[in-house]
Amino acid sequence: MASFIIEGGHRIAGVITPQGAKNEALQVICATLLTADAVRLTNVPDIVDVNHLIRLLEDMGVEVTRHGEGDMTFCAAHIHLDYLRSRDFLDRCARLRGSVLLLGPLTARFGQALIAKPGGDKIGRRRLDTHFIGLQKLGARFIHHEAEGTYEVRADGPLKGTYMLLDEASVTGTANIIMAAVMARGTTTIYNAACEPYIQQLCHLLNSMGARISGVASNLLTIEGVSHLHGAEHRVLPDMIEVGSFIGMAAMTGDGLTIKDVSVKDLGLIPDVFRRLGIKVEVQGDDLYVPRHEHYEIESFIDGSFMTLADAPWPGLTPDLLSVLLVVATQAHGSVLIHQKMFESRLFFVDKLIDMGAQIILCDPHRAVVVGHNHEMRLRACRMTSPDIRAGIALLIAAMSAEGTSRIDNVEQIDRGYQYIEQRLRSLGVHIRREP
Repeated sequence: MASFIIEGGHRIAGVITPQGAKNEALQVICATLLTADAVRLTNVPDIVDVNHLIRLLEDMGVEVTRHGEGDMTFCAAHIHLDYLRSRDFLDRCARLRGSVLLLGPLTARFGQALIAKPGGDKIGRRRLDTHFIGLQKLGARFIHHEAEGTYEVRADGPLKGTYMLLDEASVTGTANIIMAAVMARGTTTIYNAACEPYIQQLCHLLNSMGARISGVASNLLTIEGVSHLHGAEHRVLPDMIEVGSFIGMAAMTGDGLTIKDVSVKDLGLIPDVFRRLGIKVEVQGDDLYVPRHEHYEIESFIDGSFMTLADAPWPGLTPDLLSVLLVVATQAHGSVLIHQKMFESRLFFVDKLIDMGAQIILCDPHRAVVVGHNHEMRLRACRMTSPDIRAGIALLIAAMSAEGTSRIDNVEQIDRGYQYIEQRLRSLGVHIRREP
């Protein structure tokens, strides 16, 4: 288990470019299974979760050609279906949350899919019902092998298009259903579909491969099934969560930071939510600039009521940034209620922030009130453990602003979502090193 040693109190400055989006990369890599032709993807992030998925596809028989950093071609002409029932395959699926995205394309193309219960962040219950109900509505059978801890989907014939109203706007559930429906017979209509930019990107890739998807960017998708898909090229968007993380770092410890090539139009509410905490975020073309902040003051609502930041499905605020926003609020002037609606275990990391001197009241598993220090009292260095990707980066930001030297253990969790993070931060002036 590796650790980060962070000497706090050093100002960061310069220019940084966000990596490709983790959540989009997992989706579009799985989509390459839908065709025997070559699909070229660029701006693929070099992070643990994505690399595990790529190696899993290679062992399934996918030919992966690496052209350069983040640039690779996938050709799924020959898939070893027997391997998909092996213990090795299932064990690896169990360690990777993104493996659930194999269900849709494997069922669409081969009429069968088998995965173990996926792993991932320990952030509370993350049910998979939407995935299986959607595939069942397309005509597949769902079998839960409880003793083995596996989920199986089988289609005895071609999938058939249908109308479905999703019980939740699940991002990965919507992605799986889209990938299954693009080659189903007839027309599929998905209402209450997730419409995040990464779902939009998946639809754009599939349309460039020959799919017929309309309603992209809305929560009502119409998919006319086609008999086969062909190759295409696609570029992965910048990772909006990394962009938000860098805004948070710049607010807490920055001396002027430019975040390059962020695809401003795809950031949604993220810049505005930071502005509600009093953070100046300037748009310069497709870049963001965050100046040095001696102080920043949390806004109140127009009627004077207490500021509340809550997550919601897109175009609402992504839950992945609430941990960062919470840390940034610890040094603001004013108070804010952070309401984590979608996951029940994501706020438990605040105990470590309280140990560092932050004024936080954890009301329940979903709500925390932060009373800002207004930069009048710095956080104290502390030894911590990263429980998941997003809490890990939030603790790292806290350590960067703290007085003294902090240690964060289990940083492999951060590696799952952030590419070469210590090298990139060192280039900005962060005093950070990794210990194995």
